[in-house]
Amino acid sequence: MIKYNPIYKTLGNQSELAVEAIVNRIITSGEMSRQDHALLTSTVLNNGEINEGGRRQINRIFDHIQTGRLKLVNW
Repeated sequence: MIKYNPIYKTLGNQSELAVEAIVNRIITSGEMSRQDHALLTSTVLNNGEINEGGRRQINRIFDHIQTGRLKLVNW
């Protein structure tokens, strides 16, 4: 039987909190640059997989782009 190591859950939570902070900053500013995209992408992929919370945060970005509430700048 494989024992679950609680440190992985902690790392996942830290990654999710970091993604949420980045997404909140992007949405608050109303703009997303290439640098923001690179930071967000590297933070999401840093854990090796994306969890449901990370997916929801990314969907917030897509929703704001689709509705015109978020502009892509310096692309």
